[in-house]
Amino acid sequence: MQRRLAEETILFISIMKWVVLATGVGAVIGVAVTGFLKLLAWGMAVGQSHPYTFLLLPAALFLSALMVKYLAPDAQGHGTEKVIEAIHKHGARIKPMVVPVKLAATLVTLCIGGSVGKEGPCAQIGAGIASILAGWLKFGEHDRKKLVICGISAGFALVFGTPIAGSIFGVEVLFVGGILYEVLLPSFIAGITAYHISSALGIAYFYHPVKVVPVFTEGFFFQVVLAGVFFGLCSIMLIEILKVGANVSGRLRIWEPLKGLVGGSALVLLALVCSARYLGLGLDTVEACLSGSRIPWYAFLLKPVFTSITLNFGGSGGVVTPIFFVGSAAGSTFASWMGLNPATFAAMGMVGVLAGAANTPIAASILAMELFGPAIAPYATVACVISFLMTGHRSVYPSQVLSTAKSESLRVELGKDIEQIEARFTPRNKGLTTRVLWWSRLLGRLFRHIR
Repeated sequence: MQRRLAEETILFISIMKWVVLATGVGAVIGVAVTGFLKLLAWGMAVGQSHPYTFLLLPAALFLSALMVKYLAPDAQGHGTEKVIEAIHKHGARIKPMVVPVKLAATLVTLCIGGSVGKEGPCAQIGAGIASILAGWLKFGEHDRKKLVICGISAGFALVFGTPIAGSIFGVEVLFVGGILYEVLLPSFIAGITAYHISSALGIAYFYHPVKVVPVFTEGFFFQVVLAGVFFGLCSIMLIEILKVGANVSGRLRIWEPLKGLVGGSALVLLALVCSARYLGLGLDTVEACLSGSRIPWYAFLLKPVFTSITLNFGGSGGVVTPIFFVGSAAGSTFASWMGLNPATFAAMGMVGVLAGAANTPIAASILAMELFGPAIAPYATVACVISFLMTGHRSVYPSQVLSTAKSESLRVELGKDIEQIEARFTPRNKGLTTRVLWWSRLLGRLFRHIR
């Protein structure tokens, strides 16, 4: 009895400790990130008031790369990846200089028209503030990690106005196939606190309930399954285009700020040839897709190119908002090909590609309910899980740690960064596998003969 009482007392003290800490860090991050969002909204409004502001992109990416290189190299790229890397490899220690540099570099990139998002900087700012607070409180590595994860959750929760999905995202994004349950409570508290602080300070959020959801039929369910497969393929495409951009940038042996000039010039040329709709956040295109409006069918193919150039050639920002663009555009295109309701499948695509590209099917499914209403949630969840599985062992966040394989027929090494994973086929049923391979070879020969 005494032992049980001691255990319950310790757990009660631990709960109260993290309720206080998570509430405090959520409030601080809510105020700080709200200030950033208001400053960003003002800067983007000024930039958009002049239609040819994007012509300054070479100078903007040059300045962004210059600040990052000499003031805070950890502020490079899309923010969340650096936070994941810091948690797994550096004891969740984030240099204080990262916060102001990330803020300034993202403002410069987005206000001029760089194709990035705002959630990565918010997560990195939140994590940076949490790391600073952990340092002041003399926390050990375990508690420091928990507080920094609370910072990620708070940043995500308030940037999109989705406190539950944002809180889950901050916990789920660290591992592929695993969740740190011990951080769930403080993450929820930090996310909800930050969300309410930002709402009270005047941040307006985007909600778009889907009004047309078909009645369940076997045919419609099969279409949702096909959509999930398509969204998984779109996730793979996005990840690979980001990798190609990183490889091209790495082979370009010049001073980093000069890469900003090169990348900015390429973006200007692409915008003049294709369209300026692929620059900036692209939320107008996302809203058009969710409203059922027609957009170019190839929009989901071009946005990753603009984003890859921006992030790999000096720009700073997040990657989730471009994922929303790609997903909603892909869903709209899929619906037009299949003769379906474009708004319904744009909503599924928006969360489906997020689930696949970021390996966060649970957070993406909850996001569907928070943004689009409960009617679409069951179908969106199916699409999210299928997209997550289809993407395989890839991610827009290479520092994610793999905690489970996505198939028993694939041999992978658990506990390593996702970028180091090499999946190998290990058949569970050799007789069935032999027959499948035989039929695939036969069909291949027939196809070549017919062609």
